[in-house]
Amino acid sequence: MPDLGLAHVELRGLRVLGRHGVLAEERLRAQPFELDVDLVLDIAAAAESDDLADTIDYAAVVAAATRAVEGEHCRLLERLAVRVADAILELDIRVAEVTVVLRKLRPPVPEDLASAGVRTTLSR
Repeated sequence: MPDLGLAHVELRGLRVLGRHGVLAEERLRAQPFELDVDLVLDIAAAAESDDLADTIDYAAVVAAATRAVEGEHCRLLERLAVRVADAILELDIRVAEVTVVLRKLRPPVPEDLASAGVRTTLSR
């Protein structure tokens, strides 16, 4: 088998309710957040074996991201995005890098704004 090197695994459009923001009303009422997650890892073993044990379990990544968003209140999206990325990196040593895009789908502004978000990348 050829050397596959590192690959990007993409998870798109995870919707989770959380209570994050600066305003008091954002802490009282859960609001929707949307996440995209990109993982960088070596997929050679998984490509060879076709065995889940040789790669990252997407369900575990989704569960870790969900727990982070549903967990302790953050005032800023920047802090929450890093918390999500940290939780994912802790799952599996094979993940070399994680990028999290976190969007608040109902930002509290008077204009018609579809979302406000942060993109962060953490590496080992």
